[in-house]
Amino acid sequence: MVRQVLIFILLPVANKSYLKMMNLRTDYMGLKLKNPIIAASSGLTGTLEGIVSMEKNGAAAVVIKSIFEEEILLEANQQVKEAEENPMIYSALSETLDYIDLHIREDNLEKFLDLISDAKKAVTIPVIGSINCVSGEDWIHFTKKMEEAGADALELNIFLNPADFNNKEFEKAYFRIIEKVLAVIKIPVAIKISKYFTRLGLSVKALSETGLAGIVMFNRFYTPDIDIESMSLSTSKIFSTQEEQYETLRWMAIMSAKVSCDLAASTGIHSGEDVIKMLLAGAKVTQIASTLYKNGPKVIGKILQKIEHWMSGKGFDSIEQFRGKVSREYGEDPAAFERMQFMKNFSEIR
Repeated sequence: MVRQVLIFILLPVANKSYLKMMNLRTDYMGLKLKNPIIAASSGLTGTLEGIVSMEKNGAAAVVIKSIFEEEILLEANQQVKEAEENPMIYSALSETLDYIDLHIREDNLEKFLDLISDAKKAVTIPVIGSINCVSGEDWIHFTKKMEEAGADALELNIFLNPADFNNKEFEKAYFRIIEKVLAVIKIPVAIKISKYFTRLGLSVKALSETGLAGIVMFNRFYTPDIDIESMSLSTSKIFSTQEEQYETLRWMAIMSAKVSCDLAASTGIHSGEDVIKMLLAGAKVTQIASTLYKNGPKVIGKILQKIEHWMSGKGFDSIEQFRGKVSREYGEDPAAFERMQFMKNFSEIR
């Protein structure tokens, strides 16, 4: 009698589809996202081609390149100045100058609205409009037109300069802008903030209670350098480095369980490991830009692969199983936790 022996040979499979599919889905501002990677507002999201590329490479949403409040006003003011210098062409009547001012603003906005509308037709992922603003003035009506153009949400990049010594109501400006915008539109609104508040924790908590759907932490200020040969200011590094993520990570862990809206992590996030850290700290999503410039849109796929591989190794099936796992260690007294970390590093306590 011949005995048959069955031998099973396990061969490595190049295609990762043999793995159990990880659930990378997440909710942000009420938007259902396929993963936690959002392409942040940048030149890469300022064209239809760029937006389409982000979707093809795995981004779950895009924030369209911001339209600047100052940019619109500056362009209008320049044209008004030219009109004033050409009385043979333009009437000196104030009504004419007002028309020119309004026409230029609307024309610039129209291009922005067209990009939103075209993007909504070209991609299936959420498209988030963005305005970089410094005041609560006459740009507010733009937000309604963005909503009508099809934007799924709006991000207000409130870029108040902490070195502005004339602004005596720095923090109050945030609340005024939010109140005005929320009164105009119904789509979810997030704000992108800096870390320069008198008491950051209390401010973030208060902002989250205004009716906002999300807060993006943090704005990255472009830092200057000094050219010692010409003895003049020069531009420092334009792109973020991974070392810059730690302040975001710290505050994400402190605030994620204490706010009334979703939190998005931004600045210094370049790899899958960086994204995992932010999720462990409690972030709902991460926004990336510098790594897209440095490594191209294909880096999104590498980031997602790293997240899936890590989740598989840890036995997690979904992001919700580990989101905020580290931040919960802060408990009810984050100040005590911060003090303990300091003592661990600078004393004999281990």
